[in-house]
Amino acid sequence: MTLKTQDLKTKEQVRAIALLSGGLDSRLAVKMMLEQGIELKALNFVTSFCTCTAKSSCCSEAKKATDEYGIEMKVINSTKELIEAVKNPKHGYGRGLNPCLDCRISMFKTAKKIMEEEGASFIVTGEVLGERPMSQRLDAINIIERDSGLKGKLLRPLSAKLFEPTDVEKKGIVDRDALLAIRGRGRKPQIKLAEDLGIKDYPCPAGGCLLTDISYSQKLKRLLAINEFPTNKQLALLRVGRHFDIDGNMVAIGRDEAENKRIEVLKEPGDTILECSGCEGPTTIIKGGDFSDEIVRKAASLTARYSQGRGAEKMAVVCVNKNGQTDLKVNPKDGFKLAETLTNN
Repeated sequence: MTLKTQDLKTKEQVRAIALLSGGLDSRLAVKMMLEQGIELKALNFVTSFCTCTAKSSCCSEAKKATDEYGIEMKVINSTKELIEAVKNPKHGYGRGLNPCLDCRISMFKTAKKIMEEEGASFIVTGEVLGERPMSQRLDAINIIERDSGLKGKLLRPLSAKLFEPTDVEKKGIVDRDALLAIRGRGRKPQIKLAEDLGIKDYPCPAGGCLLTDISYSQKLKRLLAINEFPTNKQLALLRVGRHFDIDGNMVAIGRDEAENKRIEVLKEPGDTILECSGCEGPTTIIKGGDFSDEIVRKAASLTARYSQGRGAEKMAVVCVNKNGQTDLKVNPKDGFKLAETLTNN
């Protein structure tokens, strides 16, 4: 398709907001728009529930892509909004505590606001129809587009031909003939397109959301019952150690030296730390709040149960909190019995 001079002039005046996760699909969508001469600003949404590792995070992969393409990127932490959606999802959950539709709607509402502030004309995403079972079904996509107020403004280049044309397609600003009709969970079309567009260095599709994990969801549900507005450190602690609910109190026990150190880092004022004295063992944390001495003794017995001295009749456990240090003597056998009866993830 040959572009007229007026078409080129129009394109130079058009800006779009691109949702860039750092994965292959969003990179392809961005590259396709750049190939059509669209000016882009990228948004990278992150939350405390992302499963990406520090070495291969969504944010770093997105930054790598924007550096390569020479476009600006804004990182948005939407943890707070997602927690609100978790507590009261209008469109329900997936298999865990994942309110996927509400999450996407919130994300697109934020993107819409930035689109309007930046004077952009539309939003670009790497979504593929049918790729994700919760949020990328046709009915779900229509709900998300409707509730986010982006009817006609949301372009999905990889699956565009499976949807009604967006406003910019109708106006000829974006060449619909150059867009695609990919659907489903297969990756071959995207891999072939990456080769055609010269995209070689991209991550495997291993990232995801912890809210889809049943075990993590159970821990988060218990945390929200204790604290309606959890801190970032409390959310991070859900990823660390064995977790127990002792009479409504959140207790985490390190499984190795790395987790013990991580628990120390995540400690907050008001928390109680327990460690074995005289042998190697876990670091245990009881999240802040006023609780009885009995709760502390139960946590201490669990600490002894998972220590190297678990076979002893009595063990010394040191308890440190805002009131100072207390030395306790507990029987690891009590910890064995207690572990069998408590909620543990």
